[in-house]
Amino acid sequence: MVYSRETGLSSFWDIGDEDQEGRGKELNPVSREYTIHLHKYVHGVAFKKKAPRAMDTIRKFAQKTMKTKDVRLDTKVNQYVWSQGIRHVPRRIRIRVQRKRNEDEDAKEKMYTLVSLVPVSDFSFLQTEDVKEQ
Repeated sequence: MVYSRETGLSSFWDIGDEDQEGRGKELNPVSREYTIHLHKYVHGVAFKKKAPRAMDTIRKFAQKTMKTKDVRLDTKVNQYVWSQGIRHVPRRIRIRVQRKRNEDEDAKEKMYTLVSLVPVSDFSFLQTEDVKEQ
């Protein structure tokens, strides 16, 4: 059995995969739109930490969905989250998350994630959508 430090669980099926650790599918540029329900992430957080926690939540969401450590947030996202002040964070936010190739040759990561705001009037019936690159 192999013990996994991330999950704290042992897995019988991971025995033969030691030589392939760290290797996965090649990441390609992609763009998707998501709606994040910020209210559930900042519920119970102290007033003066709500907007910073919302920004951290957006960053972690982008890292998890796009599998990159380098996440860059557009200034419009920052302005939208902070528009009602530090205490009153908007309940939801619609964002476009784009995984792009890093043009800098001496960068550690081959890909980075750009998060930008998608202005919507109503959040009803919005799904996650793949966006075609222009």
